[in-house]
Amino acid sequence: MTPAPFRLARFWSWAVVAGCLATAATTGTARAQQAKAPLKIGFSMSLTGPLAGNGKAALLAIQIWAEDQNARGGLLGRPVKLVYYDDQTNPSTVPGIYNKLLDVDKVDLIVSGYGTNVIAPAIPIAMQRTMCFITLFGTNPNGKFKYKRYFQIMPNGPDPAVGLTEGFFDVGMTMNPRPKTVALLGADAEYPHAALEGARTVIKRHGLQIVYDKTYPQTTTDFSPVLRAVQAESPDLVFVASYPPDSAGLVRAASEINLKVKMFGGPMIGLQFAALKTQLGPLLNGITAWELYVPEPSIDWPFLQEFLKKYQPRAVAEKLDPLGYYLPPYAYAMMQVLSEAVQKVGSLDQDKIAQTIHAGEWKTVVGTVRFAPNGEWAQSRALYVQYRGIKGTGLEEWKQPGRAPVLWPATFQTGKLVYPYDQARK
Repeated sequence: MTPAPFRLARFWSWAVVAGCLATAATTGTARAQQAKAPLKIGFSMSLTGPLAGNGKAALLAIQIWAEDQNARGGLLGRPVKLVYYDDQTNPSTVPGIYNKLLDVDKVDLIVSGYGTNVIAPAIPIAMQRTMCFITLFGTNPNGKFKYKRYFQIMPNGPDPAVGLTEGFFDVGMTMNPRPKTVALLGADAEYPHAALEGARTVIKRHGLQIVYDKTYPQTTTDFSPVLRAVQAESPDLVFVASYPPDSAGLVRAASEINLKVKMFGGPMIGLQFAALKTQLGPLLNGITAWELYVPEPSIDWPFLQEFLKKYQPRAVAEKLDPLGYYLPPYAYAMMQVLSEAVQKVGSLDQDKIAQTIHAGEWKTVVGTVRFAPNGEWAQSRALYVQYRGIKGTGLEEWKQPGRAPVLWPATFQTGKLVYPYDQARK
C-alpha cells in the first residue's frame, strides 16, 4: 500500500500538471483568438469640412458599437477593426476612398459615411464590387441606381424624399384659412435637390401653387437677399432644405428681415444638433422643423435612452454633439443591422447578407427596423415639431419638454401649429 505522504505528493503533482495544462490551453485559446485576422469594416466619414461635426459624432457611435461588439467576442469569431478615411465632406474624394478600402486595405464589409452627398458617389463602387452597402442618412440616393444590395438607415419610409417633406405640408394644411402658395428654397447639392423634388410631389397632392422655386450656391454666406427675394413673392409657406451652415444663416436672416409668412421651416439639417440649438436659441422660436427625437411625453423610447447613456458622457469629453438625439443612435443601429445579419448568415457572402437583411426584422437602439424592397425603411418614423418658448442659449432647455412640441404625426402629437411665423417667434 502506498504511504499516505507519497499519495498526497503524487496527488499534488498531478494537480500541478493539470493546472499547467489548463493554463496552457487557456493561453493557447487566447493566442488563437489573437492570431485570427481582424474582420475589417471600411467607410468614409466627414471629419473635416461643413459636416465634420455630424461625421465625428457618427464616428463615435460606430466606435462605441465596435467596442461593444468586440466585448461580445467580435464578429464571426474575429475581432472587429474599423478602417476609415476623412472624405472632407467632398463627394469627389469618395470613390477613391472606397477603392482604396477594397483594393489596398482589403476590408471585408463596407458602410457609408453621413449624408446623401457622400453616399451617392459610393454606390457605383459598391455595385461594381457586388458589396452589400448599408448607408447613413441619404435622401433617396439609390433612386437612380436601384441597387438591390443597398439599405438605408433613416426613418423617412419607403419613399424617403416624400417621407422627409410630407409632415411639413400636412401640418401647414391644418391652418384656417388653408394656405394657397409656397416658396421652395434649398442649397444647390444632392440632398436639397432630392428634398425639393419630394416637396413638389406633396405640394401637387395638396393643390398648392409654387410662387418661388430656387436653389442657392453652397458658397452663400449672406442669406438676407435670398429671403428678401422669397418675401417679395408673398408666399404662405416657406419650405427650406439646407445644410448646417446654411440653416444657421437662414434662421438669422429670417429674424433680420422680420420674415412675414404663415409658416417657415422644413428639413433644415443642423437645427437638430446641440451646437446650433444653443447658438441660435430664441431665434429658433416659430420654426417648423424635421426632427427624429425630442424629449416630449408622447415619445417613450427606452432603447434610445440606453444608447444615450453610453454616448453622452463621451461626447461631452470629446466636445461633440452632447445631446446625440439626431445622428449617433442611427449610426450605431446601422452597425447593429449589418453585424446581426452577418452573424445570422455565418459568413461574409454579400448576396446572402443582403437577402437576409431584406427578409429580416432588426431590433436596434432606434427600435425595430424593417426594410422595403428598395432598401429604405418600410415605415416612416420622422417627426415635425415647432420650436417654442426658447428664452436662452443653455443646453438644459433642450432636455425638457415643451421646447419642441410634436405637430406630426398624430401618433406623437403634443401640440398644434402656432401661426403666422412672425407671431410665433415672439
